Amino acid sequence: MSDKLTYENWNEEKAAEILKEHRDYLDILKWAYKEYKDDIVYACSFGAEGIVLIDLIYKINKKAKIIFLDTGLHFPETYELIEKVKKRYPTLEISLVKPTMSLEEQAKTYGEKLWLRDPNVCCYLRKVVPLQQALRNSLAWISGLRREQSPTRRNTQYINKDEKFHKIKICPLIHWTWEDVLTYIEMNQLPYNPLHDNGYPSIGCAPCTLPVSEPGNQRAGRWAGHQKTECGIHLT
Repeated sequence: MSDKLTYENWNEEKAAEILKEHRDYLDILKWAYKEYKDDIVYACSFGAEGIVLIDLIYKINKKAKIIFLDTGLHFPETYELIEKVKKRYPTLEISLVKPTMSLEEQAKTYGEKLWLRDPNVCCYLRKVVPLQQALRNSLAWISGLRREQSPTRRNTQYINKDEKFHKIKICPLIHWTWEDVLTYIEMNQLPYNPLHDNGYPSIGCAPCTLPVSEPGNQRAGRWAGHQKTECGIHLT
């Protein structure tokens, strides 16, 4: 039996032992790529945290697999940033994962602008299901979650048993602040989404993302007017 840490053989004591030897974000990333090799994927939203993680990952594995959940509803600035990142890190395997259902097909089945009436269903169809399919052959995935982002993320660990997708979820940036993220981008002169300069700390699909006026709540601009703070990917 393999001693690799997987969802199926998850062991709290083993996870704790790993963390004793790998106590910071770079150690965790190095361990993750050594442990899972080609069986790990980074699901990147191409927000500020995503840019930082891509740069860090590139230092460790220049052929890492990175996926972007292309709902077909993202800001033009997001798609432009992806192209810039591809040019800066040409050896990374960056894939845009699209839902099996087009926006036109979704409108025929669920009605026009589903995201306005039932954003939970829209996110499930255009983000959760595509990620589930993209992770099918992987043992682990990487996420840019930070504890500071929202109350639902405050208990996130470096290494997590992901009950949603039945994988190991690695979150290297849990202790980073928004200021840490911006400082890293500035110091390393990384490309980033210009919407961050216009009051958008968290950037998702264009119809569901507004500028934030509450400095203490970085995700306040997501799904404004709905009792919703997550797309469903990080909720069990």
